[in-house]
Amino acid sequence: MNWLPDGLSLHYGWWLAALVLIGAELIAPGYFLLWVGLSAALMGVLTLLLPDLAPLAQAIVFALLSLATCLIYWKYIRPVAEQRDDQPLLNRKGERMLGRHLVVAEAIVNGRGKVRVGDTVWLAEGSDTPAGSTVEVVGINGTTLKVRGAGPA
Repeated sequence: MNWLPDGLSLHYGWWLAALVLIGAELIAPGYFLLWVGLSAALMGVLTLLLPDLAPLAQAIVFALLSLATCLIYWKYIRPVAEQRDDQPLLNRKGERMLGRHLVVAEAIVNGRGKVRVGDTVWLAEGSDTPAGSTVEVVGINGTTLKVRGAGPA
């Protein structure tokens, strides 16, 4: 049964869908469309091998392939990729501050003040400390560093 115009094979449609899905993944990365695109490419191979596969059967197989490829990514590939991360705190600047010794830029009064981090100033919470004193970062709450006295600067 060929329900397409003469000269057009169904496997080309699946491969085109795969290219569009993978191209969309490049525009809006998230890894989801990559695996659905891979499923469409597999459907292209399948329809090349089985050209009389009914459209409903193709839709069901495509849905199952998409589900399977996404699950394989989520269960097996994603954990391995996360384990290879050599800088797990790269986008967590506050967490990288834990344990650092910083200088108080604006005195900590009534539990709030500011500390100098490189060429910027961050909000800080801790016991009252005069400007110029050294403090240690012991925690973080959003963008506010929790500090405790570490002796004179």
